[in-house]
Amino acid sequence: MRYSIHKEGISSIVWMGVCWILIVLLAFFSDSWILWSLSVAGFLFWLAVVSFFRIPGREYPDKEADVVFSPADGTVVDIADVEEKEYFGGVRTKVSIFMSPANVHVNRYPVSGKVMYCKYHPGRFLVAWHEKSSHLNEHNTVVVRTDAGVDILVRQIAGAVARRIVSYAQEGSEVNAMSELGFIKFGSRVDLFFPLGTRICVELNEKVKGGISRLAVLTEEAQKAM
Repeated sequence: MRYSIHKEGISSIVWMGVCWILIVLLAFFSDSWILWSLSVAGFLFWLAVVSFFRIPGREYPDKEADVVFSPADGTVVDIADVEEKEYFGGVRTKVSIFMSPANVHVNRYPVSGKVMYCKYHPGRFLVAWHEKSSHLNEHNTVVVRTDAGVDILVRQIAGAVARRIVSYAQEGSEVNAMSELGFIKFGSRVDLFFPLGTRICVELNEKVKGGISRLAVLTEEAQKAM
């Protein structure tokens, strides 16, 4: 499989690479075992950062009008009917995907449609699986309205390690499923909110891949619920 490096990671990779080279030079001229140990540790850490910003070359499935694809790589950690207060002001079905530092961290649009809402919220940095992290942590909310008129809410949530959320969404823009929505640096979580009656296609603890895994199907009941 071919990989490329995401643009969000170029500066971090270059900066860390320069620091590693400086440590190697210091170790070479001082012949200190401590600096040599640091240079080895630094190189391994640099490789981990490069891996974090990787983008695998993938063959994405054909778009399907009623199918919601996973917006992120990770593990499904929660499926529940909850009250969503920010945009819907009512009960919706929520699916939460936890992204570990080892996962690919590009976030993708789960459906095609029009961006109806986009808002960034500063906040805390609780661990991503904390039940209150969805609204207490720093997060970014994006709502996409499909051609059938169904609003799908995607929430990027920062975690204890993740300290920066990047979103490319702009209200009023037309977007395509699988295209880039944004990026969360160093592990976190993505929540999706669907209308009641949506058929969920995943189970708890299931591994999913962004743009590939079918997360849900918008049934006629779900479309009428809007």
